[in-house]
Amino acid sequence: MPASNPENRPLVDGPRDPEHDATASYALEPGYVSALTDRVTASSGQAAEVRSPIDGAPLAHIPQSSEEDVVDAFARARRAQERWARTSYAQRQTALLRLHDLVLDRQDEIMDLIVLESGKARKHAFDEPLHIALTARYYGRTLATYLATERKPGVLPGLTRIDVNHVPKGVVGVISPWNYPFTMALCDGLAAIAAGNAVVAKPDAQTMLSALLGAQLLEEAGFPRDLWQVVAGPGSRVGTSIIEKADYICFTGSTATGKLVAQGCADRLIGCSLELGGKNPMLVLADADIERAAEGAVRAVYSNGGQLCVSIERMYVADAIYDRFVERFVSRVQALSLGAGLSWDIDMGTLISQDQVDTAAAHVDDAVAKGARLLTGGNARPDLAPYFFEPTVLEGVTPDMTCFGNETFGPVVSLYRFHDEADAISRANEGQYGLNASIYSRDGHRARAIARYIKAGTVNINEAFGATFASLAAPMGGMRSSGMGRRQGPEGLLRYTETQAVATQRVMRLAPMLGMSDRAYATSMTAGLRLLKKLGRA
Repeated sequence: MPASNPENRPLVDGPRDPEHDATASYALEPGYVSALTDRVTASSGQAAEVRSPIDGAPLAHIPQSSEEDVVDAFARARRAQERWARTSYAQRQTALLRLHDLVLDRQDEIMDLIVLESGKARKHAFDEPLHIALTARYYGRTLATYLATERKPGVLPGLTRIDVNHVPKGVVGVISPWNYPFTMALCDGLAAIAAGNAVVAKPDAQTMLSALLGAQLLEEAGFPRDLWQVVAGPGSRVGTSIIEKADYICFTGSTATGKLVAQGCADRLIGCSLELGGKNPMLVLADADIERAAEGAVRAVYSNGGQLCVSIERMYVADAIYDRFVERFVSRVQALSLGAGLSWDIDMGTLISQDQVDTAAAHVDDAVAKGARLLTGGNARPDLAPYFFEPTVLEGVTPDMTCFGNETFGPVVSLYRFHDEADAISRANEGQYGLNASIYSRDGHRARAIARYIKAGTVNINEAFGATFASLAAPMGGMRSSGMGRRQGPEGLLRYTETQAVATQRVMRLAPMLGMSDRAYATSMTAGLRLLKKLGRA
């Protein structure tokens, strides 16, 4: 029974009005849940319970995959990939553009699942169907251009023809995180299947339902069911098994785990792309629009409760405007509507687990104990949800404090003054990470010049992170310990292909002919090379 929901009917019991939303108990329809969980390749008979961070209530029992199940998933994916690689670009384009419409039509259903599984505010859950629709449309419109055979100059003009093909790698393993459970489960894999590959996906155990709905929508859009396999289970077993079998790995998660993934891929001489951790900086220059910067900073720090790889955790503010900026920023933070539920009126939702709360609390407590000043927040709020932690602003954080250089991945930010921009750039580049940065200034030209010196894969000017992330033609990824490879843009598609050069030689061979000696051949070739240089040939 497919988990389709063509009428976009409510999937939960419980009120959505803001007066009751925070304390409502939500339950998914059992038939809907079973239709989704049936998509997991699993025959072990074991299941893992998933509970909602909103109220701690059970959401589903997810079947767990064995090693044999992973083997079976790859076997089916390989058979499907062989057929899929022969489909026309037009057929792939049609399916991607149909997915674009399906995701927009079913966005309420998608957001319900995202909020119930992750606890994020609905306004932040909307970012996920938005991003998948953008991704589907972008590759639907561009895949034929990016994958088309390219002509390159041959060694002998007119006599040597070079064609460069982009051949799919085969079966791609996608290991995705819990923080953006719909978009991260789908966006990287969409590029993989657009390029002619199949996918075996392992979504995070905490947010399987959102990923499974994505798989269902792919089938409804016209992609073959076996082309996108989903397995479930602990990374130590299932994730390792995927790395041992895939032709390429796409991983999004922590830097520590990313290093292990890279080692596993290196052992097999397969490629990988890794989007990892960040301790992302924002620079607020002396000429910045203070109100605009304060508004942007709130989104930069507290979107999805700070559980976002590109969120800002360090803010460097010009001394000339520091006091005014801090007053406006803290005021906006204190005005946020906090809660947990499906309402649009919530500005910041709950964290996903007790582990996230414990990390945020430990970072804040350590900083305060060592002399940092708490400007607002700093407390767990179990009265709002089991794993809620207040939006927090720290001042006076020093290098001996845990949160100075370590990623919190929660609603905590540290503020710092700077006196000259060179010092701000230097401090922004401290540490091991280099994922995202933000610069606020009224002078866009100067801000773009500064961006070239920031060690980050994306830099947003007068915006938090959305401008680069939502611009699908812009490559997105990290420098240094924040990862390798890029999603989005042509790089995001071509990473899933092997480059194949095909040379066709005409008339004369690349060897002596017509009785020419090897020495005479070398002399004639030398003369030809000198001529080609004079003619400006590369």
